[in-house]
Amino acid sequence: MKPPFSAVVTGQSLITHDVRNVQDDRFSEVVRFLQQGDVVFTNFESTILGRHGGWPTKGKYFGYSKAEVLDALKAIGFNAIALANNHAFDLGPAGVLSTLEEVEKRDFLYAGIGSDETDAARLGRRRMGNREVALLAVDAGPGPANMYAEDRTAFRPPRPGVNRLRALRKFGVTAGYFQNLAMLASELQSSDLERANYAQPEDPPAVAEGSEIDFYGTTFAQAPTCSRLIEIDPESAATHLAAIKQAAKRDDFVIAYLHHHHWEPSWQEVPLWVQSFARMCVDAGAGLFVSHGAPVLQAVEIYNGAPIFYGLGNFIFHTDPDENEWSPPEVWQSIVAACSYNAAGNLGVIELLPVVIGGEEQLSGPSVNNRLMPVPATGDVANHILKELAARSQAFGVEVTISQSRGRITPENRLRRKAPALK
Repeated sequence: MKPPFSAVVTGQSLITHDVRNVQDDRFSEVVRFLQQGDVVFTNFESTILGRHGGWPTKGKYFGYSKAEVLDALKAIGFNAIALANNHAFDLGPAGVLSTLEEVEKRDFLYAGIGSDETDAARLGRRRMGNREVALLAVDAGPGPANMYAEDRTAFRPPRPGVNRLRALRKFGVTAGYFQNLAMLASELQSSDLERANYAQPEDPPAVAEGSEIDFYGTTFAQAPTCSRLIEIDPESAATHLAAIKQAAKRDDFVIAYLHHHHWEPSWQEVPLWVQSFARMCVDAGAGLFVSHGAPVLQAVEIYNGAPIFYGLGNFIFHTDPDENEWSPPEVWQSIVAACSYNAAGNLGVIELLPVVIGGEEQLSGPSVNNRLMPVPATGDVANHILKELAARSQAFGVEVTISQSRGRITPENRLRRKAPALK
C-alpha cells in the first residue's frame, strides 16, 4: 500500500516580476490551496538571464526573467516546474545554461531543457511527500530546429536547448491545389542551391514522393479536403514513452508534460494528436498528464485512472502591454486543480479552484499591467469558468460538480459517454 499523495497543478507561469510583495488576501487563499500538495507544479514559461548571458533569438514575443522570479515561485509554494516551452530558448544556449543553474540551486523538481539532447531528455526525479516523483517535459513546437538540444557528434559540438517531441505540421490539399503547388514549386526552385539557401537554419523535411511536396520548408500532402495535419514522429514518441515506462517500473509517480503551439482554430478545442499522445503517456505509466500552450482552459479527461489536463491556460501571465491579442477574458481565467491519490495509489478526488488573473475587476479593463497574480473567482464568474470546463469535459466522459464557487471531479462520477474517437 502506498501512502496518500496529492499533486496540485496550475496554468503556465509567464513570470517576469518578483511578486513576493503582493499584498492581497485573495491571493493568499490561492497560495493556501497550492500548498496542500506534495507536488505543486507549473510550467515556467521563460528563461533566466544569468551569469552565462545570452542574446535575443526572436523579435516579437521575446522575453526573459531574472533569477528572483524563481524565488517568488518557490515562496508561493511551487516545488516542481517544467522548462520545455517556446520561451526557454529566447536567450539562446546561454539562457538555457543559466536557467539550469538557477533552477538547480533552488532544488526544484524540473525537466525539459539540458546541456545537450541526452541531458534535456532526462526525467527529473525527487522525493516529494512519501513518493518518488519523476517528471518528463517535452515541447512539440512549432519552433526552429536550433532551439532544441542536440548531442555532440564527430563533426558537431553539443547544443544546449529544449527537450523535443518531434511533430511535423503538414497541410492537406485537394488534388487540383496540389498540382498547382507542385508546378509553382518547380518553377521557383530552379536550382538546389536556391532551395538550400532558404532552408537555413532548417534541414529540408523528408517527403513522400508523388503524394507530398516541400514548398520552401512547408509540407503539402494530397488529401480529400484542405486541412492542417499534425503528425508525431513515432521514434521520438517511443523514446519519451520508454523513459516513462522505466520510471513507472521503479514505482515512481510519473508526471508527463507537453507544451505546444499547434492550436486548433478554436483555442479551447483539444487536438486529436494531443489526446493520442496523452493516452500513450498514461498507458506507459504516467499517473498525471498536463499540457500548456494555448493560453486558455481546455477539457479534463480521466483515462485509465489518471487525470489528463489538456490545457490549463495561464496562472501568471506577465505580458508585454504592446501585445493586444490577449484581451479575451478567457486568457485571464483558469483553474487550479488539486488531485488526491489514496493509499492504494488510485485517484480519489480532484478539487477545482477557479481563478482570475488580476481579479474580476480587471477583466473589463484595457490594461494588463496590473494583472500580476491570480485570485479566486467568485459568483457568476466562478460559475462561468466551471460550467465552461464542465461542458468541454463532458465530451470526454467527465462530470464536474459545482458548489459554492468550487468544482469537483471524482472517478466514480464519470459519465458513461465515450471520449471522442482518435483518428
